[in-house]
Amino acid sequence: MITVSVLTLFGLGFVSAAILAIASKVLYVEEDPRIEVVTEALPGANCGGCGFAGCEAYAIAVINDPDMAPDKCCAGGPDVAIRVAELTGKAAGDSEPRVMFRRCMKVEGQVARKYDYAGVMTCAAAKMLGGGPDACSYSCMGFGDCARACPFDAMWLEDGMVRISPSKCTSCGTCAKICPNGILELIPRRARVMVFCSSRDKGKAVRDVCGVGCISCGACIKKCPAQCIRLEDDRIVIDHKACLDYGPSCEEVCVEKCPRKILRCLNPEQIADAPETEPAGYPEESHVAELRAGE
Repeated sequence: MITVSVLTLFGLGFVSAAILAIASKVLYVEEDPRIEVVTEALPGANCGGCGFAGCEAYAIAVINDPDMAPDKCCAGGPDVAIRVAELTGKAAGDSEPRVMFRRCMKVEGQVARKYDYAGVMTCAAAKMLGGGPDACSYSCMGFGDCARACPFDAMWLEDGMVRISPSKCTSCGTCAKICPNGILELIPRRARVMVFCSSRDKGKAVRDVCGVGCISCGACIKKCPAQCIRLEDDRIVIDHKACLDYGPSCEEVCVEKCPRKILRCLNPEQIADAPETEPAGYPEESHVAELRAGE
């Protein structure tokens, strides 16, 4: 009896193995060898900046989808874009290098606290309690969710606000996706002017909580000769491509006319190509490690 059972199980295992072997041959789908080559050409950061789950997922898309551009890899930059274009036979295009920018000046504006927060020290948790502890609901809360999420250690906390290292930022956009107040924005590294405020409130509501916040008066929109400034979702937005195409002949009249002086010329060091050394005040790696340890 035992022998029969053993032989039966052995027979079933043999038949199953044979079926699987045949199925693997019949149902085999040959993978494009270029997928592996493109994956190896990518930096392997798996940051998600391209919009895909990882580098391999993007490699599959750029190979199989004729409309998928080869310059979606933020971490790799122009060099990787050119390499991917060569491997896929596509045009690399002329992508504009970008960097993350923080639309908030709450320290300068002396934004007060509504209450002393003592809960879980994350921006996401604080946001759920009355919109956060800051009097301005659109400010940088300074708990470091973005810094912990940054896969390139390009962000840190200083004076209760997040700081960004332009030399380390790859414009992957991970931090912007996690910021509950939407104060982080990708802008061209060549950008000339930016609104240092993310508030969607107007007039007195802004003046009551911040000394420099944008009150949406529209003076910049009216005075811009390039017509590249607009109000979108109750927030001032600049079309940087149009601004750059128009050139400096406008003499940054929007900056001059802003009554709150929150439209400002960007600090060249902040948006220039990666400097030889980090900006003054950049913390030691241990500071970044401490942020990550708090997760």
